[in-house]
Amino acid sequence: MGRRLPAEAFHIAEAANWLVIRREGLLSTDALLRRGGFAPEVERRVRAYRASGIDLPNGIHVRDQCPMPPAALARCLDAGLDPDDWYRLVNECVFFWIDRERVERHLRALQRRPQVLLTIDAEALAEAYAETAFVTPFNVGAARRKPARRGLRTFVPLASWRRDGWAAEAVGGARPRSPGHPPSELVIRGGGVDVMRFVRAIREHAAA
Repeated sequence: MGRRLPAEAFHIAEAANWLVIRREGLLSTDALLRRGGFAPEVERRVRAYRASGIDLPNGIHVRDQCPMPPAALARCLDAGLDPDDWYRLVNECVFFWIDRERVERHLRALQRRPQVLLTIDAEALAEAYAETAFVTPFNVGAARRKPARRGLRTFVPLASWRRDGWAAEAVGGARPRSPGHPPSELVIRGGGVDVMRFVRAIREHAAA
């Protein structure tokens, strides 16, 4: 099999979305919009850069994108991509943290709203969604503070990473990252994830 993921992955969900997640699974932002049948102006607001979180008419909360404003993104994207391309790509994905320390830091950053932390069986999830599973070498949702360059190559197919490490991410013959460099995120691209099949633990966090 080659490289293996850690035993556990994590997802921080808005408590406001928890009932929908239990009923329908984790949906990408794009899938939420496609299923919701919202007015065009609502779709435009959500698909564009979100300087603040947005409450959809059905009560679902879509988080802000403050860590990746357009000007910062434009400076770190590969040639041929613009910030709207990146927001479109991110909106098509469901993200899982792999490193628990990063999860705890992110929870502190979200403490103004109630959250639910899901602990996931990472390998079972990856096996079930093998055709659409990717890993990233850094947090692709952050573009401030000396951000890493990024592009479509940043989403490395899980099967490729297991076999060749980060070779697919290297640009123009550049030396790939160390084979020992751990993934930052496990990403499932597409409509959504039947996440409750893979949940090992649920931890609720009240707003601070």
